[in-house]
Amino acid sequence: MLDQINDKQVLFLDIETVPQLYSFEETTDKIKYLWEKKAKYFINKEKKEEAKDVWQRAGIYAEFGKIICISVGFIADKQIRLKSFFGDNEKKLLLEFILLLETAYNKSNNFLCAHNGKEFDYPYIARRMLINNIKVPKILDLAGKKPWEVQHLDTLELWKFGDYKHFTSLELLTEIFNIPTPKDDIDGSQVAKVYYEEKDIDRIVKYCEKDVVAVVQLYLRYKNKDIISPENIISVN
Repeated sequence: MLDQINDKQVLFLDIETVPQLYSFEETTDKIKYLWEKKAKYFINKEKKEEAKDVWQRAGIYAEFGKIICISVGFIADKQIRLKSFFGDNEKKLLLEFILLLETAYNKSNNFLCAHNGKEFDYPYIARRMLINNIKVPKILDLAGKKPWEVQHLDTLELWKFGDYKHFTSLELLTEIFNIPTPKDDIDGSQVAKVYYEEKDIDRIVKYCEKDVVAVVQLYLRYKNKDIISPENIISVN
C-alpha cells in the first residue's frame, strides 16, 4: 500500500496534550467526581493510590485534557519541512491547523500519518474540535466512511502487520531502525510540568517537532528509502 502513496501527499503530525488544569485540587467538584469514576479502572489499589494521585494522566483523555501543540511535517524536495501550531488558546491553534488541512490537504489522495495516530492523535484532535464548537474537517471525520476511504496512516499499525495486541513505542522503533531518537530532552510524562511550571512552550514545540521528524523517517524506512539528513530538516514557523 505504501508504495502506491506519493510522499508529497502525506501530512505527518504529532500532538502534545496536558490536563486542563495542573492540579486535581483546582478542578470543580463535578470534574473531581467524574475523574474518580474514570480513574478507578487504572489506579494501583495495592499502593493505595487515589484518583488525585493519577491526575497527571488526565492529559491523555480528551474529556479532561487539552492540546497545547500540533506539529506537522511534509516531504518536499528531499527535505522535511516542519510547522507547529501552539499556545494557551486551544481553539485558535485548532482553527489554524484546520486552515492548513482545508487549503493543502483536502483531497481524496491526501493522507495524515502519525505514530499511534488512530488510537490517540486523530480522535483526540476531533474530540477537542467538537468540545471547542469547531466543525471537524472531512479528513478527520470518519462518520459513514468505509475502511478504504479513511485517509489515515499509522506507523504503529503498519508495524503490527495485523498483530493488534502488540504495541511498539516510537522510541524503540527509531532505535532499531537507526533513526535519531526524538526523546533526547523530555518525554511525554514531563510535558505538563514543562508547560505549567516552567512555562517553556518552545521546549515542548521542539520536542513535538522531533517526534514528527521521527515519524517521517520511520515512514521512509518502511518504504525502504534513505532517511533525510539533519541539514535538510527545516522549520518554517
